[in-house]
Order: sequence, then structure tokens, then C-alpha cells
Amino acid sequence: MKFIVKLYPEIMMKSKSVRLRFTKMLETNIRNVLKKVDEEANVLRLFDRLIVKVPEDKPELQDIFGQRLACIPGIAHVVQVSEYPFDTIDSIYQLALPRYRDEIAGKTFCVRVKRTGNHDFNSIEVERYVGGGLNQHADALGVKLNNPDVTVNLEIDGNKVYLVERRIEGLGGFPMATQEDVLSLISGGFDSGVSSFQFIKKGSRTHYCFFNLGGAQHEIGVKQVAYHLWKTYGESHKVRFITVPFEPVVEQILERIDSGQMGVILKRVMMRVAARIAEKFKIQGLVTGESLGQVSSQTLTNLNVIDRCTDMLIMRPLIAMDKQDIINQSRLIGTEDFAKTMPEYCGVISQKPTVKAVLSKIEAEELKFDEDLIERIVYSAKVMDIRDIETEMNQQITETETVTDIASGEIVIDVRAPEEEERKPLSIEGVEITAIPFFKLATKFAELDKSKTYLLYCDRGVMSKLQALYLIEQGYQNVKVYRP
Repeated sequence: MKFIVKLYPEIMMKSKSVRLRFTKMLETNIRNVLKKVDEEANVLRLFDRLIVKVPEDKPELQDIFGQRLACIPGIAHVVQVSEYPFDTIDSIYQLALPRYRDEIAGKTFCVRVKRTGNHDFNSIEVERYVGGGLNQHADALGVKLNNPDVTVNLEIDGNKVYLVERRIEGLGGFPMATQEDVLSLISGGFDSGVSSFQFIKKGSRTHYCFFNLGGAQHEIGVKQVAYHLWKTYGESHKVRFITVPFEPVVEQILERIDSGQMGVILKRVMMRVAARIAEKFKIQGLVTGESLGQVSSQTLTNLNVIDRCTDMLIMRPLIAMDKQDIINQSRLIGTEDFAKTMPEYCGVISQKPTVKAVLSKIEAEELKFDEDLIERIVYSAKVMDIRDIETEMNQQITETETVTDIASGEIVIDVRAPEEEERKPLSIEGVEITAIPFFKLATKFAELDKSKTYLLYCDRGVMSKLQALYLIEQGYQNVKVYRP
């Protein structure tokens, strides 16, 4: 079994040298991701495609490979194929008949062929021969060239024919690390998750900067969002997660700054700190989830004043998007349920926020800060490799909170993503098991029977530990982690 990986069309429009560089990087990225699934994963680079081979003795990896390939930037689509040698057009038809007979029964169909190599026939001749044979010997409703119910896709390469089993839509965009790194200001809400994803998809290694305004609970929640985005879409490269304790800034704003100017000044301090951190790591741009007019600090006037605080490039990929469109996108990338549980700390500071800030007045207000405030905040920032979130969770979960045995009456909650749970269902004799995906648990847990004890389970133990910490921070004491 193989996967044929088709490059995103925009890559194919590049010059030969750029296309080659992008393709090589995509090959490396695919290999980096799939090697974590299976060391025997094989990736072959061709001119306009890549071939991923599934180990013959491990057919169970097909679904996992397909899921991971669908989330790697730079891929237009992936075609899962079965490979067979052939001698004649008739031998191609003989291979296609048992494969597609049931699929086209009672439906209209057409045959589409892509051919590479030297043959004594062309693609149209194969389409006619195979299509005619299927129409005659299968219980199809007939051939329909436009908008058929089923399209039978065949690919011929030299003396081999590939029967297409399924087509998987890719993420699009550019391969990771083909563009410069960016630093995303992430709050865990709808907007910052989507804006981070947009730059991952565009090929930028996206690092995360979190300004902590809400304590440990908020930090754990944001780490879940960042870890999910990285693990799902950017796992081919390591990135940094940076936590900035921002309580001292909020304290001075509340005590010293005119109420109407608080929101704009808070954002300016964030940009200054983020710019200093970005410069330290040679990152050339900041990314925010701001959208024009969404809140008071995001009017055109206020955004202009905010941008004047630094020479660093500030990018806002969501600037013209409607809120519902952003929420819809968060649902597609798996951050919606995280975002629903995140409080909007930045929006509660000003009582009567200005929508037309005046730069000179803002700068005068900022003179009320301690002179060394920015220096102290930058110095106190905690930088970690996002991969170490897993290690950190192992250290924070104590032995009493992680169990290997299940006591009578305890309920196991399988927090894996639905496709993982369906592929390998968890079954423990005599134990009640309920499946609640990790991205829904924060909202669903409050609905459960509080007199019961719940054991969270996932394959690697990362998401279960993150969720356990988050729930414990919320005050729940009836939750543990189950590691069989």
C-alpha cells in the first residue's frame, strides 16, 4: 500500500530551484512526522509528487499515515493506492473489476486515468476499455462523464498500475520552515488559535508567547491549545513556548493608568515585550489574532497607535474576518472547545475604553510605569521547548494522581480524538468507560456525577495529564490519570 502525495499547486508555480527546495523540505517534514509513527516509514521524492510506502507487514498503519499526511502543510491532497504490475490494458481492467464492482453497483460512474511512461496506448484508450468492461460486467447504472456518482481513478507509471483506494484532502500551504519563524501571541481563545494555525499552514515555524493574566489554570489551558496545534500541524519542527508573567503590568495599569487608555496600553506593553523576546531568538515578526473592530482596542485608530510602540513587524491574518468565520475555522482545526473555556482577561480592564486613542496621550500615560518594568517582565519570561510540555506534565502529576489499577466504581474517560478511539477502542473488563474527546472534556466534565471518581486515559498520557491538571486547577478533586 502506498500514498501518492501531491504538492500544493502554488509550489508547482515556483521556479525550478525554489520548487526543488520546497519539495526537499516537504520530504524531510513528512519523514520527521511519520518516523514518530513507525521507524520503517519510507518517503521517496519525485519531480511533482512524493511516494510514502506503508510497511507491508503493518497494514494497520494506513489510517494513521493518512491522518498525519492530511495535517502536514504543503500537501494539496493524498491518494492512497494499491500497486500492481500489468502487461496489457486488459490486465488493468481485470485488476479494476473486483476492486470497483461493488462500489459502482447501482450508480453512475466514469474512469479517469493518469499515465506516466512509454506505452503503446494513451490514457483515453485505457479509460474507454476499463470503463466499457466495468459497464458491461458490473451492475452500474451506466457511464456518466460529467458529475458521476463514482469516479474510478487509475494511475499508470511504467509497468505498474495504481488503483486508487481513497483521496485525502491535504492542508495546502507551504512546507514547514520554508518561510521565516514567527512569534504568535496566544491567549487560548478563538482568534489566537486560528491566527497561529494560519502561519503554520503558510510554512512558518510558529513559536508561542503567552502573557499570563489568569494564573496556573489559564496557563495550563493555553498550553493545551499550543500543544494541540503543534502536535497536529507542526510536529515536524520543534518550537518554543514562552510564558510571560504579566500580573505586575496589570497591577501598575490598574493603579496608575487612566481607565479609558488601559486596553491600548496593555496591548502596547505586550507588543514591546514580545518584540524583545522575538529579537532574542532572531524571530522577524509577531502574529496576533486581532480583527478590525472586534473589540475597542482593535479599531483602526487604536491598532495604529499600538503598532507605533515597536519597529517589529506585526501581522494580523484575521484582520478582515468575521467572528463567526473565525469560530468556524477553530472548529475545523480542533481548537473551538478549548477556546470556549478560556476567559477573556484582556477585555475586562477598561471600564470605558477609548476607540480613538491619541498617541501623545498614550505615551504620556506610559511614563507612569516603573522605568525598569519592561526589563523585569522580559527577564522573568520562562522559555521551554514545546515538546517538554509532556515532561512537565509528568513532573506535575504526582504518584497519587496517576494510577495503574482501577478501583471499584471508578469510571475511565477516554479523552483521545474520535478517530483514535474508533480505530483502537479501549475495553477493560468490568470497568465503565465513556469517550469524551480531550477538546470537549473541559465543558462536559461539569455535567458528570460529582460523586464518582474519573480516570482520564489517552495513548501517550500527555493530553490526559494536561486535562487532569486543568480540571484540578478548576477545583475538581475527583479526577486522576490512568496509565495501564
